[in-house]
Amino acid sequence: MAQEHISGHAKVETSNFLMIVLILITVAIGGIVEIVPLFFQKSTTQPIEGLKPYTALQLAGRDIYRREGCYNCHSQMVRPFRAEALRYGPYSVAGEFVYDHPFQWGSKRTGPDLARVGGRYSDDWHRVHLNNPRDVVPESNMPAYSWLEKTPADASTIQAHMKGMRTLGAPYTDEDIAKAPEELKDKTELDAVIAYLQVLGIHRK
Repeated sequence: MAQEHISGHAKVETSNFLMIVLILITVAIGGIVEIVPLFFQKSTTQPIEGLKPYTALQLAGRDIYRREGCYNCHSQMVRPFRAEALRYGPYSVAGEFVYDHPFQWGSKRTGPDLARVGGRYSDDWHRVHLNNPRDVVPESNMPAYSWLEKTPADASTIQAHMKGMRTLGAPYTDEDIAKAPEELKDKTELDAVIAYLQVLGIHRK
């Protein structure tokens, strides 16, 4: 019996394919056990009080934020630690991000966390900062995004994007979607990014 047990164990350890398959099965089961219950918890599926889906301009700004790779240097998650909360404000909760697909949490902080940046600075400050960060933060190593001010916000795809977001749970009405192109009229990509930044974290300050 012992010999059979040893032989079976040795077979697993000496077979790369079998070991990989068993590891994948174990990880999959562990992931399912941890993740599936979250889909049934109201704290992770219901928006916090006052949360609204992004406006057309804010949604366009979020797309530009992702396109330019801002998430590579900035997280949008205040961790539940005293030092974090003292520096940035209340720790992040899932209910703040139910309309974010995909969400922009993360741990990379080459630059500061942006989870509570909304309302912290004026639109003019953001405008200067995005055009040339060193004008307001001399030690910044962030690149300038001066072309955003010269590029019109793209209104051609915003309605399709909002319809897609609606299928994922964002409560956009037909009226919201119909007037979206008008909201982006005469706006630049810089206007859109600033609109997005100014709404981040304002519901839990």
